[in-house]
Amino acid sequence: MAHLLLIVSGSVAAYKALELVRLARRAGHAVTPILTAGGARFVTKEAMAGISGARVHDDLWAAEAEIGHIRLARAPDLVVAAPASADLLAKMAAGLADDLATTVLLATRAPVLVAPAMNPAMWAHPATVANMKTLAARGVAVVGPEDGPMAEPESGPGRLAEPATILAAIQGLLASGPLSGRHVVVTSGPTQEAIDPVRYIANRSSGRQGHAIAAALAALGARVTLVSGPVAVPDPAGVTVVRIESARDMLAAVEAALPADAAVFAAAVADFRPADVGTQKIKKVPGAPPPGITLTLNPDILATIAQRQVQRPALVVGFAAETENVVPHAQDKRRRKGCDWIVANDVSGDVMGGVENTVHLVTEAGVEDWPRLPKDEVARRLAARIAESLD
Repeated sequence: MAHLLLIVSGSVAAYKALELVRLARRAGHAVTPILTAGGARFVTKEAMAGISGARVHDDLWAAEAEIGHIRLARAPDLVVAAPASADLLAKMAAGLADDLATTVLLATRAPVLVAPAMNPAMWAHPATVANMKTLAARGVAVVGPEDGPMAEPESGPGRLAEPATILAAIQGLLASGPLSGRHVVVTSGPTQEAIDPVRYIANRSSGRQGHAIAAALAALGARVTLVSGPVAVPDPAGVTVVRIESARDMLAAVEAALPADAAVFAAAVADFRPADVGTQKIKKVPGAPPPGITLTLNPDILATIAQRQVQRPALVVGFAAETENVVPHAQDKRRRKGCDWIVANDVSGDVMGGVENTVHLVTEAGVEDWPRLPKDEVARRLAARIAESLD
């Protein structure tokens, strides 16, 4: 079906690359492996050659003499780095080319998917966070990492996504569909606005609807950048995920992801944040009244993007979570914000955190009332409408 170039870098999880190759070949894909020096310490060339049925490449100079790194870079339909170590991600972000893998990554014109794997502290390090933002802005797709036990006696985010999950991401990136070649930015989940180092203002958004929309768009062939607040739902396969906390972080991440053909703002962004954030935990003082919190306005992400003069997406879709007068409020919001569509829903019941939703699609042409549906089905219907609009 497709030709994959698989780069295996140094990680204890590299053994999972063998299972990924087996699954990819069973799905009909051809796999050409590249081992970095670190990857070769965990997976042998003989094992990888036996599973892939292909020559394993590991030497820049040997490749230059026999088939050339440029030919390797040009041949695949998709380049996959799994596992992608912190070192490899840093080299990709910096544009280094000091071995065969990084040279191919710099020379390829094919889409690139990375599956990070590293210690949780390394994944959370500001350098890695910055590198991932850089790669996301360049259109590199990401799957994982997952949260779980590591090889060392620690647990947390940094675990390599399972081979089946990586294959699903590969299939999503290779899929042809009505949104192939389109880039869509989606926001999801809540934002958290710090009061002090241990407390914050937030809301009950689970992120299920926004994540479902991102998955539905990817299933139609779109390249999706999902900007997500803190959520417990898993990342959609085949989607580039940028994790943020505050509204200001979310706006910066959305702007960094532009240009895009469409943007869907499904996140429940806090309208306000504390004007002053305590540097220490605010203590309760016996006999004293509770401390006051002065709030200030957060940036209006939807209006900011909808009213841009440069790099405004062709279709800007907002969400309106209302508890009364749902449709009139949504119609007013669409006019005030300058967006093209508003997806309005009544959140007075069990929608926040629930698995179903009842929405009204408000456009310039009028209002469509959709029945109560599972959030996945709402996402599929909205994705289909977006594809129709962009066609």
